[in-house]
Amino acid sequence: MSFVLKIAGAVERAIVRTGEAVAWLTFVMTVVTCLVAVMRYGLSLGWIWLQETITWMHAAVFLLAAGYTLARDEHVRVDIFYREMSPKRQAVVNLSGCALFLLPLSAGLLLGSLEYVQTSWLIQESSREAGGLVYPFPSLLKTLLPVTGAIMTLQALVICTRSVAELLGAPAHAAAPSPGAKASRLRGGRDALPPGEDQRGGGA
Repeated sequence: MSFVLKIAGAVERAIVRTGEAVAWLTFVMTVVTCLVAVMRYGLSLGWIWLQETITWMHAAVFLLAAGYTLARDEHVRVDIFYREMSPKRQAVVNLSGCALFLLPLSAGLLLGSLEYVQTSWLIQESSREAGGLVYPFPSLLKTLLPVTGAIMTLQALVICTRSVAELLGAPAHAAAPSPGAKASRLRGGRDALPPGEDQRGGGA
């Protein structure tokens, strides 16, 4: 089981590094947005293709960082019962959620978008806007759909693997924290402090 967990850890590290790399696009988007504003209102110039890159970079960040966000357990959650559960019960919840919801959704995105992407490449799709981005950029953007499905599927399998390891009693050093563990740790840290003090040691 430890070998499987090592593979899961390697997969997750690759997903995290992908998210960290694509995060730099947010800085590029900021620069391009400023450039578009200066050109439009200061120089009376407007390039449709440059404006489209902002929307498309945002889409790339949203898609490629989804797996990173899942790996870091940063997706929005409404947690009423989960954080009070034992690690094994949390593992059951994680395994059930991945098997019933996340894996079908991710696999559906991966498989369902293949024909859509293939068509885009076959017709050498360009932007519908005059002066917009030309082939192959629209096709490259659409290719991110199955890529995102693959990333989410892999991360779901990582979560399933660690949940099974927890249920089988894998050594604590072998299995990384499952989703929701961060919230539980933070809550535990707050509960351990004296009343009226926060985690930074300050008073209320």
